[in-house]
Amino acid sequence: MKSLAELRATFAARRVTQFHETTVAGDEEMLSVRALRAGAQTIVAVGGDGTCARVAQAILASGKPCRLTVIPAGTGNDFAKSLGVTTLSPGAIADLLDRPDATTSIDVGLADGHYFLNSCGFGFDASVLEASNRVRFLRGNAVYIYSALTQLFSYRATEVTVNGVPGVKSRPMLMVTVSNGRFLGGAFKIAPHASVLDGKLDACFFSDSNVAGRVKLFVGAMRGTHIGMPSVSAASVQHLALTFPTSPVMEMDGELRVARSRTVELTCVPRALAVVAAPGAIV
Repeated sequence: MKSLAELRATFAARRVTQFHETTVAGDEEMLSVRALRAGAQTIVAVGGDGTCARVAQAILASGKPCRLTVIPAGTGNDFAKSLGVTTLSPGAIADLLDRPDATTSIDVGLADGHYFLNSCGFGFDASVLEASNRVRFLRGNAVYIYSALTQLFSYRATEVTVNGVPGVKSRPMLMVTVSNGRFLGGAFKIAPHASVLDGKLDACFFSDSNVAGRVKLFVGAMRGTHIGMPSVSAASVQHLALTFPTSPVMEMDGELRVARSRTVELTCVPRALAVVAAPGAIV
């Protein structure tokens, strides 16, 4: 990615003149609120899924008409993949701001009172993210792949009760993912049939299995072929509720959060957020 100075010059050449830098984690939401109060109609987020989610949280909470644009600069950049901008230069992304066909409104998820753009995961997913935060010798997708491999042999399944998805029974599960976008952890096609335009979330339930079974799931999730495996159940839903033995740790757009109670409600909010995307990329 270009340096911040180069990014400023790129966008300044296209009449974008207000720039704000974060100093600590979480500043994105506060800076976005400030920009929205000043009348911003487009906010360009430079960062990964967590940065995008915090900016989106501010936009959605404000109720104001403001577009979200992304310069991908994170580890997995899963949300940016949904927008089709991961292969575009900052200049090409800046050029999209003036194209009417590049703006559309997408669904967002709501879980435990917080919005998410790409995914919300429980169990193995959250454990992998926690492990990845300790990895310092790798970059990009390799961080999540390495962390997932190390967790395959040690993670213990948790009991999950599912309400709102017919046919899915209470049982020990390796992982539950509830997705708006198709990708997770950069390299995994966790919800290959998901759409950010269909008014639904794609839930995937992974029953626990032995190490050999976990390895098959790992390979299948990278390829997007895990759907249909005997230990995997999937459903497209507008709303569901998950109940755990204790308040679960959950992954939301690449960040960890502890749920407020044992039961987590998840809902799709249709076409709630305006975004700038590569024309034809959003499905």
